Amino acid sequence: MHYTLLVRCVAEFIGTAIMVALGNGSVANVELKGTKGFHGGWILIGFGYGIGVMIPAMMFGPISGGQINPAMTLALAFNGEFPWAEVGPYIISQFLGAIFGQLMIVAAYKPYYNQTENVESILGTFSTIDAENSRINGFINEFIGTFILVFGAVALTSDHIDPRADFIGLGFLVMCLVVSFGGPTGPALNPARDLGPRLLHALLPLNPKGSSQWKYSWVPVVAPILGAVCAVKLYGAFF
Repeated sequence: MHYTLLVRCVAEFIGTAIMVALGNGSVANVELKGTKGFHGGWILIGFGYGIGVMIPAMMFGPISGGQINPAMTLALAFNGEFPWAEVGPYIISQFLGAIFGQLMIVAAYKPYYNQTENVESILGTFSTIDAENSRINGFINEFIGTFILVFGAVALTSDHIDPRADFIGLGFLVMCLVVSFGGPTGPALNPARDLGPRLLHALLPLNPKGSSQWKYSWVPVVAPILGAVCAVKLYGAFF
């Protein structure tokens, strides 16, 4: 069935919102003081983000492709597999969905934001930072992680037989990437997942607030896009 661009954009909006709500929600559960999962560990976040990507991809994959990531959208367009005319609407839908998903987290966890004094823990529930405050290290980490993610996603879905089964594998891949490459930066692996919530962090009257770290903000935008484009081009060159 062919769906209109509006319907597909709505699917991308909802899918990205669910992904951010489940993924960053797991971060909030671990990082914010007083929650049931406080200091629950990085594995909890890995599960949250892995399943947070898998579920909306399974829900909306047959409708919009379940891209829920501007890096994936741009990579497919650069490879001639997605129309450039639809790139803008898709990316706008993804960014707005990420902001809406983050708003749900803030609404649900507001009392625990008020209890938390560590401003980096608060920012970490919105967006990513590099543990060593190194943009170079952050760029390398985000590039490698997104390259593996997109290369794996393209390989998993290339047979076009059962996309929902493929998205289960994609969820496990994201889970593993968060566990294995999550130490340095978070990671983002997705410009919308980082930039949308970071903008919200800058606008909301949180207390304590802390910096939104805009000097770092270009890293989880540029590096995932370059990593995704390289992954799609390399896969297409050999397979």
